[in-house]
Amino acid sequence: MEFFYKHSLPLLFILQLLCFTSIGQALNGNVTALLVFGDSTVDPGNNNNIRTIFKANFRPYGISFPNQTATGRFSDGQLTTDFAASYLGIKKYIPPYLDPTLSTEELVTGVSFASGASGYDPLTPTLSNVIPMSKQLDYFREYKKKIEPAIGNQGIENHINEAVFVISAGTNDFVVNYYTVPVRRQSYNVSSYQQFLLQQVKEFIQGLWDEGARKIAVAGLPPMGCLPIVDTFSSNSTSTKRSCIEQYSSVARDYNQMLQTQLNEMQQSSANHGAKIYYVDIYGSMFDMVQYPEKYGYEQVNVGCCGTGYVETSILCNRASTVCTDPSKYVFWDAIHPTEMAYNVVFKDIRSTLDLITGGSSINNSPSSATSLACRWMYQWWMGTVWMGLVWGFGWVCFCGGPVVLDGYGL
Repeated sequence: MEFFYKHSLPLLFILQLLCFTSIGQALNGNVTALLVFGDSTVDPGNNNNIRTIFKANFRPYGISFPNQTATGRFSDGQLTTDFAASYLGIKKYIPPYLDPTLSTEELVTGVSFASGASGYDPLTPTLSNVIPMSKQLDYFREYKKKIEPAIGNQGIENHINEAVFVISAGTNDFVVNYYTVPVRRQSYNVSSYQQFLLQQVKEFIQGLWDEGARKIAVAGLPPMGCLPIVDTFSSNSTSTKRSCIEQYSSVARDYNQMLQTQLNEMQQSSANHGAKIYYVDIYGSMFDMVQYPEKYGYEQVNVGCCGTGYVETSILCNRASTVCTDPSKYVFWDAIHPTEMAYNVVFKDIRSTLDLITGGSSINNSPSSATSLACRWMYQWWMGTVWMGLVWGFGWVCFCGGPVVLDGYGL
């Protein structure tokens, strides 16, 4: 014991040195950051900082988030990308890039550039005055310059190469744009519009590739006909007789099939350059929850938890709205967006895809047995001593993730 106390200061110095020189490397040693692009399904609050009515930084949004904080996420709680960040051992929540309070460390380990109501079609974000995909790509280029001083000129390329990129968009292009505003329908039928969007996806991925992205996950469309707001405006459904609109869902299925084919081709053509480009199936998870709610403990699948559940979203889901007593019993939080519970189900279904992108399933916040024992030992020293606690506690937080991955060690 005397030996440990005598050498505590040198050990603390060494731990600090190792910790800070490892900045930019993920806790799992594999993924350096999680970088997200797209629409409201992955926007944690970027719209808070722009002039648009499409915001969610007010109650009742966020009622399932810690401290019931309305962060700007279009849900009652966490998004799929938040669960993914925790799973990858990076951080607990993915912050919005436009948050002016972000520290360098937060920037380095990943942010979301996504904007609620955005889409691949340049017209879609224009309709809502939100951030287009092209601007999100510009923000990413700006992001690289911001983190370079922390990573180093030589380390930035590897940092971006080893980051996971997630893209989730497309629903607004159909629901808000194509089927609502007649502009695109004058120039495109459904099939040609799908091809138009697929070209936009390809160009966006190419833009990320040119900036160093190599691990890319692209989400497909959900069963759009099952969105409560689509059901409301596409039929005469009442609260006792509501169902998915096949016209919309079939369009989503066809698009997803073509997207998957396109991504497979891109993956094959660039595999020799270290690319991992994968399709992420959202449709299957969402459709299964709607069709078989009893499997998940849902009581309501055709309306949202907020307000009537028929049309409310963004500013229509507000402090004056009535809210269901238990959002986890609902698939949808508002008339468009899933609940935290539903997002978690989606996340669990796509974990295998994340494993493919990152190179294995050992990422699940669960260290090897040797590492687990070492981290548990550090934790016990931290709780059992004062001065030694500074040493081992620092090491535990730095290398084992501290509270972020506490559950992974069974403590």
